[in-house]
Parts: sequence; C-alpha cells; structure tokens
Amino acid sequence: MHEEKITAERLTAFSDGVFAVIVTIMVLELKAPEQPAFSALGPLWPTAISYAVSYLFIAIIWINHHYLMRFVGPPTLGLIWINFVHLFMVSFLPFATAWIARTKLASSPVVLYAGLFVCVDIAYNVFEHQVLVRADVTQVSARVRRLARRRSLIVLAGFTTAMLVAFVAPRLGFGLICAALILHLRPEVPGFTNR
Repeated sequence: MHEEKITAERLTAFSDGVFAVIVTIMVLELKAPEQPAFSALGPLWPTAISYAVSYLFIAIIWINHHYLMRFVGPPTLGLIWINFVHLFMVSFLPFATAWIARTKLASSPVVLYAGLFVCVDIAYNVFEHQVLVRADVTQVSARVRRLARRRSLIVLAGFTTAMLVAFVAPRLGFGLICAALILHLRPEVPGFTNR
C-alpha cells in the first residue's frame, strides 16, 4: 500500500515539475523594451495579454490536476500515459503564446492557440474520466461525475468554437477562449465531497 501511495505522489511531483518548467519557459519570452519610458510598454499589450491568459490556463490546469489527484489511488499504466499526453500538449503552450504575441493575435496563431486548448482539454477530459471512474463512490457520487463530465464537454465545446471563430475573427476567438476558462476556475463541481 505504501508503494502505491508513493507512485501517485511521484506522478503528482513529476507533473508539478513539468508545469513549473512550462511557466519558466513562458516567462523567458517576456522581453523588456529598450526605451526607458512607460510609453514603450503600450506596444507590448499582445505579449502581456497572451502571457496572462496562458498563465491563467496553466494555473487552472494545475489546480484541477491537483484536485483530481486526491482521488487517484494507485495509478494505472493507462492513467500514467494519459497524464504524459496531457503534459505533452501543455508543453506547447509557450510556443503558441509567443506566436500570438508576436503576431498581435493574428488569425492563424489564434486558431493554433485555440486548437492547442482543444487538445489539452481532450487529454484532460480523458484523464478526469479515468480518475473519476476509479474514485470511490463515497467521495464522488454518480451525479457529481455526470456534472463534471457535462462541464468538461461544455468547456471543450467553448474551445472548439473559439478555434472556428478565430479563422474569421481572431480577437473574438481569443475572447471565447477566456470565457471558456472561467468554467474551470473552481475544480470541484457542486456536490463534490472530500472525505
């Protein structure tokens, strides 16, 4: 039993390390302006907003991942692999963030950015499903599982819509990404118990 707990803790620790590296890579993309005036910060708005949204996305992913890990128990090989797939998708976020910042939220970069959110969310949905299916019913009721699944599918639909909208209206697509993120600000859905 002790070894199983260590395995779940190692999975969490590895994931935490990957999230930390991703945030570090993103912050390295932030370049200070050459001019010593506040007015030089104005043109950096695409960098600031893309960094803020990406940082929020990583924070939401980490919080939700941390929350779900409480229900894991001994992780299966399938759960470990889907966690790696999820982290792999998240690892592309610094690239996509830099591209939308450099192009001032142009269409193709925002489409890619939203598409990456779709891929990350699909991997997260599979991860969440595998965790909740194995969770004890005294911790997560069938009703809560349905609500979590419904919320996850709504967020996925939001990211997909943002991707499609970004083809013609990239800034609106970017706004839809932000709106979809709001649904995952709190990891638990109503009715989750923590026993």
